[in-house]
Amino acid sequence: MQDAMKLVVVGAGGRMGQTLIRVIQASEGVTLHAAVERGGSSLIGRDAGELAGLGHIDVAVTDDPLAAFLDADGVIDFTSPQASTEFAALAAQARIVHVIGTTGCLAEHDARIEAASRHARIVKSGNMSLGVNLLSVLVQQAARALDAAGWDIEVLEMHHKHKVDAPSGTALLLGEAAARGRGVDLTSHSVRVRDGHTGARETGSIGFATLRGGSVVGEHSVILAGEGELVTLSHSAGDRSIFARGAVRAALWARGQKPGLYSMLDVLGLSSSI
Repeated sequence: MQDAMKLVVVGAGGRMGQTLIRVIQASEGVTLHAAVERGGSSLIGRDAGELAGLGHIDVAVTDDPLAAFLDADGVIDFTSPQASTEFAALAAQARIVHVIGTTGCLAEHDARIEAASRHARIVKSGNMSLGVNLLSVLVQQAARALDAAGWDIEVLEMHHKHKVDAPSGTALLLGEAAARGRGVDLTSHSVRVRDGHTGARETGSIGFATLRGGSVVGEHSVILAGEGELVTLSHSAGDRSIFARGAVRAALWARGQKPGLYSMLDVLGLSSSI
């Protein structure tokens, strides 16, 4: 029987970091190996369990990711694009699993992460929720079945007021699914801002609407609007633990894979459906 997978949580002091610590402690097959925060953080030296409201677990928060990665099996990362690219390089050096739930990555970040996947087993997704990834498959199938001439697609999302990127990574994931279904490139077909006299909606475009406020964890809907009828596919996230549980599942799955860049659709066995 394989030993419990030793996981590192980076960004341990954040809301997702603390949620990950709690989920790892409650999950079978994994153990919290290290908790990492940025240099200069007031949390350095604090016990990770106490930080997450679990009590003492004898894992002190560190600002040395290289040392934390060396004897680990994997790292789970919901930080920032720049930090994630740096962690990907370290994961490649250590030849370990790297699960990335960070959103807002630019092409330059994605290129560096892809380069690191030659040596690391990287699972990267705009959303680690099992439900959202199933939703993306349904969106792709619906977009393929309902032609662009008669059906318009809009992606609507809402998150808490502290979220810094828009559209959200999940909204883009769903938009990409719709674009795949239509056989088009999302970049050239997306409409992200409407203001003033915009004229009629361009046929075949994929629109995005972004809402921010309160403490909303995540609400996403893909609306397919036809003449006289409306189809809405949606997902509601009520607790951040759904993302943490998905990330842990991804880490356990990736442990048995060859180095490469994977998505949650691979983890769930749904990649053949796209």
